[in-house]
Amino acid sequence: MDLERRVDKLFNEIVEIRRDFHMYPELSEREFRTSSKICEYLSNWGIEHINGVAKTGVVAIIRGKKEGITVGARADIDALPIREVNDLPYKSLNEGVMHACGHDVHTAIHLGVAKILKEMEDELQGNVKIFFQPAEETVGGAKPMIDEGHLNNPKVDFMLSLHVTPQLDAGYIQLKYGKLNASSNEFSIKVIGKSSHAAYPDQSIDPIVVSAHIVLGLQSIVSRNISPLNPAVVTIGQIHGGVKNNIIPGEATISGTLRTLDENTRKFAIKRIKEIAENTAKAHGARAIVSIEEGYPVLINDDEVVDILKDIAEKTLGKDKVSFKELPSLGADDFSFFLEKARGAYYFLGCGNKLKGWTAPIHNENFIVDEECLRVGLLLQTKGILRLLDMKKE
Repeated sequence: MDLERRVDKLFNEIVEIRRDFHMYPELSEREFRTSSKICEYLSNWGIEHINGVAKTGVVAIIRGKKEGITVGARADIDALPIREVNDLPYKSLNEGVMHACGHDVHTAIHLGVAKILKEMEDELQGNVKIFFQPAEETVGGAKPMIDEGHLNNPKVDFMLSLHVTPQLDAGYIQLKYGKLNASSNEFSIKVIGKSSHAAYPDQSIDPIVVSAHIVLGLQSIVSRNISPLNPAVVTIGQIHGGVKNNIIPGEATISGTLRTLDENTRKFAIKRIKEIAENTAKAHGARAIVSIEEGYPVLINDDEVVDILKDIAEKTLGKDKVSFKELPSLGADDFSFFLEKARGAYYFLGCGNKLKGWTAPIHNENFIVDEECLRVGLLLQTKGILRLLDMKKE
């Protein structure tokens, strides 16, 4: 197959599919129309698929006629609680919900990949699984998909994924060897004190004051307990406590996020969060109950797979269109769960257009993509999957 010509022929259809998803965005764990439309396209193209995966996800399977390994690809499908302000003919029709992170692009690209590979199944050596994953923006749909066994039967040997970025123009991509995204742990601290009238603070154990000391103490984890050469973040995002200005409440709650780039640092930071919260509260006569969620692991790319993507991208786009990210991000993505089970890589697909002013960041009401990125994503993902299918099973 002349892949470039096939992508050119399919391009307008994929653009229309993307625009449809963009007009009807759905929040995490509510992607009912989205998954239904994915299944509709797959059924029309004769592609085997499983619906209701991790509640609202879909797994498409293309079984090659020749024996070989299995390569997977992930497309996240959920949108964000953001009101779109762009004046587009395909603007979101779901008030207060928007595909402001480009998951509509990811979904459309991978539907196109599935269609092309289905047309090639007679010559495919091995199998392909496309994971249309729900809830990436919230609870994370990757782990439930894995826990339900969808990386097996046939077992997935390699995984690929991409994410649009308006920091690069369409036609450009960015790769990184090794660690790309941080692990994440959400935490909450309930501070239990003693309520009293605000005029008689001596009769209270003020959880607001205790919380303030805990928040300040937590800042010492990164500044004084972890090497400045080892990136980590402890951010407090919420503090809740009290109902009236002249009442000292009985309890307050602090919540935040921890981001680290290696498991030892993560374990150490979790230990320090507990120690600081519990002992600071105790020093003030209060009590702290600390809850820390399991969170996402570090996302680590396989260097050999990155080399393959680099070679494909340079030959497809030109060397000047391929760059490398110097430092990892302390943002998190649950594609990391897939990379714990299979070798693979995650990379960034340019979707901006500086000449048109389309540079608003993701998670922004002004976010807009240059749809030429769909063509690039189709080419690179399809070529990447085909190249990985040629790898020998370990």
